[in-house]
Parts: sequence; structure tokens; C-alpha cells
Amino acid sequence: MNYGFFRAACASLKLKVANPSYNKVEIKKAIDAAAAENAQLLVTPELSVTGYTCADLFFTKSLQNAADEALFDIVDYTKGKNIIVTVGSICEFNNKLYNCAFVILNGKIIGIIPKTNIANYNEFYEKRWFAAGGGTDCYLSKYDAVMSPDLILDVGNDIKIGVELCEDLWVPNPPSAELAVNGANVIVNLSASDEYVSKADYRRDLILNQSARCVCAYLYAGASVYESTTDLVFSGATVIAENGALLAEGKRFSRENVITFADIDIEKINTLRQKNMSFKCGSGKNVIFAELEYNENDLKYRFVDSHPFVPADNKKRRERCSEIFAIQASGLAKRIEHVGSTGVVIGISGGLDSTLALLVSAEAMRLLGKDNSDILGITMPGFGTTDRTYGNALQLMKNMGVTVKEISIKNACIQHMNDIEHDPDIKDITYENTQARERTQILFDMANKHRKLLVGTGDLSELAMGWCTYNGDHMSMYGVNASVPKTLVRYLVDYASSVSDEKTAEVLNDILNTPVSPELLPPDKSGKIAQKTEENIGPYELHDFFLYHFVRFGFTKEKLVILADKAFGGKYGTDEITHWADVFIKRFFTSQFKRSCVPDSPKVGTVSLSPRGDWRMPSDASYEDYI
Repeated sequence: MNYGFFRAACASLKLKVANPSYNKVEIKKAIDAAAAENAQLLVTPELSVTGYTCADLFFTKSLQNAADEALFDIVDYTKGKNIIVTVGSICEFNNKLYNCAFVILNGKIIGIIPKTNIANYNEFYEKRWFAAGGGTDCYLSKYDAVMSPDLILDVGNDIKIGVELCEDLWVPNPPSAELAVNGANVIVNLSASDEYVSKADYRRDLILNQSARCVCAYLYAGASVYESTTDLVFSGATVIAENGALLAEGKRFSRENVITFADIDIEKINTLRQKNMSFKCGSGKNVIFAELEYNENDLKYRFVDSHPFVPADNKKRRERCSEIFAIQASGLAKRIEHVGSTGVVIGISGGLDSTLALLVSAEAMRLLGKDNSDILGITMPGFGTTDRTYGNALQLMKNMGVTVKEISIKNACIQHMNDIEHDPDIKDITYENTQARERTQILFDMANKHRKLLVGTGDLSELAMGWCTYNGDHMSMYGVNASVPKTLVRYLVDYASSVSDEKTAEVLNDILNTPVSPELLPPDKSGKIAQKTEENIGPYELHDFFLYHFVRFGFTKEKLVILADKAFGGKYGTDEITHWADVFIKRFFTSQFKRSCVPDSPKVGTVSLSPRGDWRMPSDASYEDYI
């Protein structure tokens, strides 16, 4: 299986203006280069057979005849090749010339798409030569193909291709929008967009935005520097986008042929459309079927982010962190104000999650014009608490000026275990959960006593894996971290460290370097943390990766493993990834009952597990067919 991946290419060609016999050779070279890389779609620029800048030469019979001769030669060249080729050429119909895209597969023209919007302003004079293709729908015997701007090419494997040409993208209502709602999930654009200062950024944004609006892949191939330079210079821009993301972009102003490749995830696009009820899909008015043989895909031309919740770019990451803090703090401030609370209560452990909740609470106090002393921070040492986390908890609260309270839970837990006739020497789940629930009881009762709101600290990854004690740390009055995954928690705390005073930053940095642990089992002989979460349930970065792709796109375990293999580049072996994928799926399914009754919390990203929002699932669903 190729799991829905489809390799495509855009080419910018070294051509000669008004010389189809030369240009067809360059197009053939591009076909060979694309086929050699196992691409199944090649997009060439607008009027790639003739050149875009032929001007009044378009009216000459010599050029028209040469264009058709070259076109048929290219068509014949594709016989036996498992690749769709789109080339631009002129087409005469009813004594009018049309600027068209010819779609070719295995020695046959399978569709002709005329340009709908003819550019005729500033440097463009296309109406001098070409008629608009809107409303044109006819069979052309010369090419044994239908000509229509509404064609959608169904080539199998859930791939449906729509075509527009250059200016069609720049108008208020691009043809690609109509093609997309009628089923096209891959849009190609044969273009000849000249270059001037700042246009490249605008064009790229236009392509990315259209791919997002249409929930599709968008492939753009622009005319090269070998077009006429009488008044204009073309750059040979090639861009491939997928649902708003840039997959690949070729070098501009090259003196050679440029072929840009990308592996498109068709399954991902179709899943996003299924889940988006605002995306109304029709059945397609003018669909042509042409079977493309199945191709394996090794993801050579697809970047897979190992940390999909965390932007790789430092500037974007800092902007994301700032925005998330604003969402979390604004939600908490609204809830505090609504219930008339005097402040908040938080259990501070010296770990990442409670640290983030404390930082968010401090920002909420600022928004409400309150002092940090209205935050009641409670540290509750237990059997597994180490000096490191205990010291960091106290120091952080002191540095931030919150009201500090220390309550040991040891005696209460021993009393409770005696009451339920559990031997404290048996370090099992009862031993662990007794501590978690005792802490939660203290926090709730202290919140009542001081008329404050209890802020939950658990994060999205813990909810996904069920790594929280039911009616223990699972509960609060408002959970500020519930849609923040563990991999992102770390960067949020790191961001806070970068904008904090020196003493607070020092504590935050040590918390960042502390192993993740619930500290419910006694420390080792050297007093260090013995219970390390990731040694038990697996690396959080893997589980966050699985979580993102499973919840957003519904991918199978096999596809999750393939993507993780690509994303982590050998950091984990395939067998190890497969093992932790099984663990993730089993824990995700068996932990739904905890997520079915979680407290209110603000959504901060595209993945959330709130039963009132993004994720509804039976608490007793079976996972057997998922592993």
C-alpha cells in the first residue's frame, strides 16, 4: 500500500519562444526526469509548448501547426508511462484561439481545459489573442478529447484533478473553488506570471491560501527566464502546497530546467474534507475517468515533522507560545471573574505541568488586576517527593510572590491505607492513587475554604494516555493545560523562562531538566526520581506524534508507524515505534472513560479531547481492529 501518498512534480522549462519543435524536447526531458523519480503527475507552465510571450505570432499558421505537431509528439511519447502530464498550448475552435491546458496519460489526451479568466490589464494583453473559455464545453475530434473549464479528471486511488491557468487563481472567485467543491482534491495551475519586487511572496501566499480554502493540494508551475524579455522577466516559480502548508518550492531564475517534487497525502486531504461539514462536496458535473496505475511511495519528497504541535522556527514558536499563554490566561480569568473567586488554588509539584499552570495563573491575575498573592500554591510532599522537585516548587512560588502552603500527605495516606486494609509496603496502583486522590481532596477543600478556584494541571498527552488518577489529578474546577500536549508544555515553560527574571529563570530551567514523573513511588537510594513516566508508557514525543495524526486525520497504525519512521529518522527503530504505537492505541481507547468527564478547559490548538468539543468517543469502544 502507499497509504494515500501521491508523488507529483512541477517543472519550469528552458524553452525557445515560438519554437514548439525545440520545446517538446525539453518537455520530454522533464517527463523522463519526473518518471525516473516515480512521480505520477507532471505540471508544466502555461503555453509551455509554444512559449507564453509569442504575442501576434499566435495568429500565424506556422506556429499553430508546429504547436499541434509538437503536442501530438508529446502525447505519443507518454505511451507506456504511468504519469499524467499537463502541457500548455493553443487550441483553435470556431475561429477563436484558446489558451489551454492539455492533460495527457498513456498516449492519449484525456482532457482539454481552456483558460477562463483572460488577463488584460497592466502588462497583460491576452484578449488580443485568446477567447475566454468560460461556458466552452465540446468534443474536439482533432484531439479526440473534451474541452471544458469544468473538467475533473478521476484517475483512481481517490485522486481527482482539477485544472486552472494563471489568472484564474488571481480573481475573486477562482475556478479551483468550484472544482474543489465538485470533488477535485488536486488542483494544478499552468502559469506564466512575470516577476517584480515582492510578487513572489504574494503569489506564494495566494497559492497557500487557496489550497487551505479548497482543502486540496495545489501545484503551480510558472514560465521560466527563457520567455521573451522585451518588457518582462519571468522567474520560473514552482510551488506545491497542501491544505495551507508549503510542501515544496523550486529555485527561481534558474538557467536550467527546474523540477520540484512533493509527496502529497491524498488520504489526509479527504479526511479533512470528511470532518469539515462546511465543506459541501458535489458529485462533479464533468468527470472523466482515466486509470493511473498504483505506485509505491517511499516519502522521499515529503517532510514529516517529528513534533507537529511545536513550530520548528524559533520566531514562530515564540509567537505560538505567547498566543497560547494568552488563550489559557484569558479563559481562566473569565472563569475566575464569573464565579466570583478570590483567586486560585494550585498544587505545585516542581514538575512541568504544575509550573505551566502557575505561570498561566499569574498571567490571569495580571489580566484581572489582582496580585500573585491571590494564588494559593500548595506543595504536598509524599512518599516519592525528591529534594529537587520539592525545592524547585518552594523556590518558584517564593520568586513569583504567591501565597505558599505546605501540607505533607504521608500520614493521611498511611491512615487511609490502614482504613482500607492496604499494606503500605505493597507499592501498587492503590498505593499510588491513594496519594493522588489525597492531594486532590486537599486542593478541593482548600479551594472551598478560601473561596478560590482550583486550577487543574494535567495536560493533553496525559489525557490521551490516561496517565492521570481518576477523580485524583484528573479533577479540578478549571483545567488550563488540558489541550496542551507534553511536547509543547516544555516549550511554553522554556518561553516563560526567557522572559522571566534571573532567579525565576534559573528555577524554570532546572524544572525543564527534571525527568517527567508523578513521584508516587519512593526515590532511589541516591534520593533521585525512581519512577520515570517515559520508561513506563514510552516517549511522549512519539505519543504526541501518534495523537496528532490519529485524532486529526484518523490514520491507521501502519501509517502512523511509516510516518514516525520518516519523521524521527532512525532515532527509534521500526519495531520500537510499532510497540509504542500499540501502547498508544490501547491506552487511548481504554482511557476514554476518564476523558468523558473532564473539567472545562480552553482549546488552544487543532487537537483537543474535550467530550464537549472536538472528540466524542464511546468509553467502551474496542481497539482490536486498530492494532
